[in-house]
Amino acid sequence: MTRNTRRRFLRWCAASGIAGLAGCSSLGFDDSGDDNSVTELSDEVETATATDGEAATPPETATRDVTVAPDTDAPVDVRGAIYIPARAFNFYQMWRDYDHEITDRDLGYAEEVNLNAIRTWGSYEFWKEDPEGFFEAFEDLASTADDHGIRVLIGLFEGIGNQPTRANLEDEDLMTATGVASPSNKVLSDRSRWEDTRKFTRQFMDRYADDDRLLAIEVMNEPGWNSRRVAFSKAMYETMWEMRGSVPLTIGATSMAKNAKYADWNLDLFQFHYNFPTTQEDFRDALRQVVTLDENMDQPVMLTEWQRVRSGAGFHTAPPREQRTPDYASMAPTITEMGVGNFFWSLMLQPAYFSSQREVGILNGLFHEDGAVWSLEDARAIKAMSGEDSVEGLEERQLWPKWTEPIKQEVYGESVGTETPEESTADTPTEAEAEDETPSGDSESAEASDA
Repeated sequence: MTRNTRRRFLRWCAASGIAGLAGCSSLGFDDSGDDNSVTELSDEVETATATDGEAATPPETATRDVTVAPDTDAPVDVRGAIYIPARAFNFYQMWRDYDHEITDRDLGYAEEVNLNAIRTWGSYEFWKEDPEGFFEAFEDLASTADDHGIRVLIGLFEGIGNQPTRANLEDEDLMTATGVASPSNKVLSDRSRWEDTRKFTRQFMDRYADDDRLLAIEVMNEPGWNSRRVAFSKAMYETMWEMRGSVPLTIGATSMAKNAKYADWNLDLFQFHYNFPTTQEDFRDALRQVVTLDENMDQPVMLTEWQRVRSGAGFHTAPPREQRTPDYASMAPTITEMGVGNFFWSLMLQPAYFSSQREVGILNGLFHEDGAVWSLEDARAIKAMSGEDSVEGLEERQLWPKWTEPIKQEVYGESVGTETPEESTADTPTEAEAEDETPSGDSESAEASDA
């Protein structure tokens, strides 16, 4: 693999003003809890600029005939959402219970607001159980997305979440069933077990490295600074690179600080996440600096996770009650103005993916399962990225789905029919929404074989 020059990436960050953001540590949160970006990247930028007097230039890259963004006159070229079905609590469940009708319905909703991309993940754990079943399901998703004019950014591994024990993979308890990491810490710590994950990677690349229905292939979401996850991600990325085709290759980085670590991997696409800026001004300033970087590098930079402006320090801090539900309109106009390719979390309305947010009653998403939207203002702001903003025909319903009632009762002591501060002008739920369809939890079974 031809290596990029990491030093040049750091100098270009400095020239773009990103060092002033402490390596853009504010552009996302490292869920590993070991984020040292404030000191590490700033020190490295200072060292790189002090020891090399030449003008900052973009990183050197291997020549790659790849196209990430479509050719479009729209204000934003890549307009995407994170996609996991509303009732799937992790990606193992998404593929185990894959349903073409649900996928077709949900991506039809995405088309209504002119989205042209989704970001989702595979499941190594489900592939181990049923390789043919996984690839049949993914092929259907890719084909269905293509039918709706949507391309897929697919991640192979997940860096955050609970360990993939059998109990966690199959958990459907609304207070505990959250995201699941993939692979397990035991696999990450034992290089002799990496050949099996390479097999999964090779099989995927063999099928999809040249598939233009895919926007990009991501090796892992948010490996952070964790040495085991980074080493594993690098090894799997090298396997991807060896089998590379026309589809761009990438990694899910929380911040530009993390991208400094990956700059010599020959990424085709840099990602950063900024889920919860504290003010619109902070978000605008951060995007402005990243746009400067994007304009002067060969690789595009995309905002692949964002949610809303909210107060409170840190990803895990509980925000005020009125800030625990979606408000994409607090960020979308700035993204449109800056023209940044992006993916919001998430297409479907559902309880938060991350455990610390689930515990404080965070709800995110745009569409109810019946096609109503949480907020017409949000839908309009998201659709405006395409150059159109009419949401005629969409219904607004700012009420929690009936099946999420256990969370609202546990956290707030309320039923889903009880209005919360942000729901005071909500419409009456439809008959279908009023039905109690809360999924029942399965009994705990043995741990998964690779846990």
